[in-house]
Amino acid sequence: MERRQVEYFLAVAAHRSFTSAAHTLRVAQPSLSHSIRLLERELGTPLFHRLGRGVVLTSAGEAFVEPARQVMRDLETARSVVRTIAGLAGGTLDIVAPTTLAVDPLADLAGAFRGRHPAIDIVIVEPPDAAAVADMVRTGESELGLGDVRTDGKAVETLELCRQEILVVVPRCGRFPQTGPVALGEVARMDLVATARGTATRTLMDQALGGEGGRPRIAVETVHQAAVVPLVLAGAGATLLPRSLAEEAARRGAVALALSPRLVRPVWLMWRHGPLSPAAQAFIDVAREVFARPVSALPEGDKQE
Repeated sequence: MERRQVEYFLAVAAHRSFTSAAHTLRVAQPSLSHSIRLLERELGTPLFHRLGRGVVLTSAGEAFVEPARQVMRDLETARSVVRTIAGLAGGTLDIVAPTTLAVDPLADLAGAFRGRHPAIDIVIVEPPDAAAVADMVRTGESELGLGDVRTDGKAVETLELCRQEILVVVPRCGRFPQTGPVALGEVARMDLVATARGTATRTLMDQALGGEGGRPRIAVETVHQAAVVPLVLAGAGATLLPRSLAEEAARRGAVALALSPRLVRPVWLMWRHGPLSPAAQAFIDVAREVFARPVSALPEGDKQE
């Protein structure tokens, strides 16, 4: 089995098309098809159902996706180790993180890391939902991840980086309180602006407010995280945001208020058990240094999500 065959397989599996995969990889389609046929012959089973212009993974193909990703990652790790030993610089580090965590604390971490390792490129991707972060790390789709839920029993190691205080952000209008702290029960009765179900901020909102007199009232739901603050500023509703993002919204004209009890969420850095690329290990080392201060104990009466 050759690296090229595994790379071709993953491309076809991602695009569901030999033609699209060949175009993305910039190879001739007959060469790609021939390599896949050789791989299937070696494995002794078809990996794809050929359906006209597209393909669908067989059950064997579905089972091969995760090992194939790990093979590619292990090969990249081996190359990175050799480059490091040889004194060469370069490579790519991929990190999965929800939007709010990509803004804070990942942006500062990425900046600190790039300051020390400017030859390493970073690719930050957003998970389809908050719960997918650990799975994307476990399966090798991303080497590192940031999430607000600690994982257990998923072959993933974790490091708690910090704990973020969550504030309620409201428009400057009479329908909403302008001074705090604001009780969670009061927030649950407000018209709220939220991202779609499954996203990190929406999950936080549902969990924090779900026990405060029923389901929170979502007046405006959007798939665009960047639209949340403008919607609040326009008076469409209130929202919950980490302190750094809430204070930025306040500088733009909103009102950021503390909650009662305080709402705090942990932020975890995640990586898969086993060998790491030098870039990933260096990123973890930078994170440990940046967040070397002990995570402070929560004051009595605080609520942690």
